[in-house]
Amino acid sequence: MRRIVSIFLLSFSVFAVNGGASAQVNKSVTKVGTTVAQFLKIGAGARAIGMGGAFTALANDINAIYWNPAGLSRIGGNGEATFNHAAWLADTQYDFAAFSFNTGAFGTMGLQIISLRTPEEAVRTVRSPNGTGQVWDYNAIAFGVTYARNLTDRFSIGFTGKYIHEDLFNEIARGAAMDIGVLYRTPYDKLSLGASITNFGTKMRLNGRDIFFNNDPLPDVGSVDQVPSKYKLESFNIPLFLRFGLAWQAVENEYYSVLILADGAHPNDNTEYINSGMEIGLKKIIFLRAGYKALFMQDSEGGLTFGAGIQYDAVGTNLKFDFGYSDFGRLKNVQFVSVGIRF
Repeated sequence: MRRIVSIFLLSFSVFAVNGGASAQVNKSVTKVGTTVAQFLKIGAGARAIGMGGAFTALANDINAIYWNPAGLSRIGGNGEATFNHAAWLADTQYDFAAFSFNTGAFGTMGLQIISLRTPEEAVRTVRSPNGTGQVWDYNAIAFGVTYARNLTDRFSIGFTGKYIHEDLFNEIARGAAMDIGVLYRTPYDKLSLGASITNFGTKMRLNGRDIFFNNDPLPDVGSVDQVPSKYKLESFNIPLFLRFGLAWQAVENEYYSVLILADGAHPNDNTEYINSGMEIGLKKIIFLRAGYKALFMQDSEGGLTFGAGIQYDAVGTNLKFDFGYSDFGRLKNVQFVSVGIRF
């Protein structure tokens, strides 16, 4: 146990050192813009967002299905459902919905849907600056199926399989991915450790009617002037994340509780960073949250996060309402709203 805790603490130290050093070593080279399906990076659940996205080791509600699927097995009751909405950046709309069901000794099953969409806009070109009469939009959606199980009274593991779909005007890209997570509740003062790998999957490439055209390879020679051709498009990775975290229930009694969290993240399209958060609960009904995300990330627009929530037991169910605020610097801010029920 001491070795496990030491490894996690050492890993956080490495993240801090590497994160600070990367900002000083080479500011001109980054991996930003090298992956597709960026909507998979937004985050899920107003509660998690309000705590800076530090949720890997907590993972004790339905939003674990996004951050660490192993946490799904630790949800009490028969199951839980949630819906999360955010008016995302640049007039886009982001939605997340999930459902889980506890099957008993077999484990816990879950479903999730992630969606990002833009409003329709007129297609404008150099020759038709006022519009061609066509409209374009962007839609992205991901479906996931999760299975999680408690291997012991302290150790849990979870898996998620995903189908990913993006369409832009007349082009479509498809892909598949999986998430793997582990969660360990230590015997030391309500300290939990968690780790997950998310979006490990295929590359994606756009395909559709706009990449096809007719070409005359030798306009001044021969009688052939229409050769069916198409543009060669590249394939790109989806955003892969390696996350590990610590969650410490510093105080918990019938009057109030204090929860402290920290996550380290290693993405395949940016520098390493740390998320941190805190939650204060009052009589297990009202919750106040704050956090800081993307610490040490190079050229980050992320920053402070805030949130609040309320939950109430009624007729054998637990009703939840959460609000999360996330600052994006020059891009202003985004508000997340979640509703949930545990039954």
